[in-house]
Amino acid sequence: MILVLVALLVILVYYFGTRNHDYWAKRHIKHDPPVFLFGNNLKGFFGRQSTTQVANDLYNRFPDEKVVGYYRGSTPELYIRDPDIVRNVLSNDFAYFFRRGLGRNPDVEPLLASLFHAEGDLWKLTRQRLTPAFTTARLKAMFPLVVRCAERLQGAVRAAAARPGAGAGAVDARELMARFTTEFIAACGFGVDTNSLGDEDSHFRKIGRQLFARPLPVILKHMMWDLFPPLRSYIHVGEQSLDDAFFRFVKNIREVREGKPSDRHDFIDLLLELEGKGKIVGESIEHRNPDGTPVTVDMEMDLKMMAAQVFVFFAAGFETSSSATSYTLHQLAYNPELQLKIQTEIDEVLRNYDNKLCYDAVAEMKLLSMAFKEAMRMFPSLGVLNRLCARPYTFAELGLTVDPGVRIVVPVEALQNDEKYFDNPREFRPERFTPEEIKKRHKYVYLPFGDGPRACIGSRLGEMQSLAGLAAVLQACSVVPAPTSQRVPPVDCTTNVVQGVKGGLPLQLTVRQ
Repeated sequence: MILVLVALLVILVYYFGTRNHDYWAKRHIKHDPPVFLFGNNLKGFFGRQSTTQVANDLYNRFPDEKVVGYYRGSTPELYIRDPDIVRNVLSNDFAYFFRRGLGRNPDVEPLLASLFHAEGDLWKLTRQRLTPAFTTARLKAMFPLVVRCAERLQGAVRAAAARPGAGAGAVDARELMARFTTEFIAACGFGVDTNSLGDEDSHFRKIGRQLFARPLPVILKHMMWDLFPPLRSYIHVGEQSLDDAFFRFVKNIREVREGKPSDRHDFIDLLLELEGKGKIVGESIEHRNPDGTPVTVDMEMDLKMMAAQVFVFFAAGFETSSSATSYTLHQLAYNPELQLKIQTEIDEVLRNYDNKLCYDAVAEMKLLSMAFKEAMRMFPSLGVLNRLCARPYTFAELGLTVDPGVRIVVPVEALQNDEKYFDNPREFRPERFTPEEIKKRHKYVYLPFGDGPRACIGSRLGEMQSLAGLAAVLQACSVVPAPTSQRVPPVDCTTNVVQGVKGGLPLQLTVRQ
């Protein structure tokens, strides 16, 4: 009897560990042979290969394919190599791919009710109400806070450049820009002065480091969540301390403002306005009435939802911008002639504005903007975009039908570094982003902020603060490679959503005369 039970258990485990592993073979889609339980993602599960590295590898090894199959455990994934198909997934046929597929159970991990992670109607209602936070008028109203943070950044880089001793002028650009963006996001989002530029161990900066750290316990919990769907209602993958910190923060600031918007006009004020208006009502993206019309759905902007939106505003705002700005500085350090041209442009523009940063001045720094876009092309903060098939969909170009639950992956970094679309892609050339050059390219081979209805809602805010921070640094100082700099920084293999580099981005600062 025991032997029978053991045999049944072995059969059950084998079935569970290999189910769906014939999915792509049945559909004649090229893919690597999957292994028991882990599929093709053994290195990814154990933090030996980042999500972006997986996508780059598949993209480059199957150059003649429009799509490539993959198995994350037993879950089939489809990597899209063709920009026309990318356009259909992100925009034209969005009704089939409105799910991002990254969110875990918000009842278990409440911070994942955020706009970035939310799915279906929860995402749609939240998105339609948060969009007004990023209008041109609101961005201009925030700019005095940008200027204040940029001035502090200038003070920090000048102090670092003038520091005596063996470490004179040496900084980790990744950490420096993370402190700047942390300070800005806290100020414009929550009305909080974190002093992150003056104190590298400030409370908010510690939270920022913790958000994107992936220690071994988190890696293992994430692997269990991916491999064993029945356990998903019980596994809290993230750090419980982060949940507690954000709930405590939002609750305290809500009490200070007595549940009403203040005169700061920041992100917290917007959430308090939404809470005061009562239920958010709209048309369902998931459910239909018998006559085919959308069902009316609603949601409350309660404390739980507010904390989730604050979490993603902080996480997305500081991490992506600090990654993009520090990589821009890294590239300019290795391109001194281009750096000088950009500094000359900054000087000339600011002379027209009494040598002070302002919204209109930053908008005129065209060469700086092109350099920033080129840095995001070479090393996008999000190296892949994810979507989840919501109902059966046929790719007309391929004669391929996929089922609900299949994850669709757009390999952003691989597309943006394909010599088919960008000549000599590893060369840093901002002129790729002149209006004329942009018109020549397929729109869907450059996607640092995504595209379609689920494109990054804060892209304009992120670009505004990033250009202001870069202008502040380059007006005050020049950057050159440090003794420990590496021309091609090594990627952190443990990163998941947002890319990281090992050892930061060391650079040397010198004060401009």
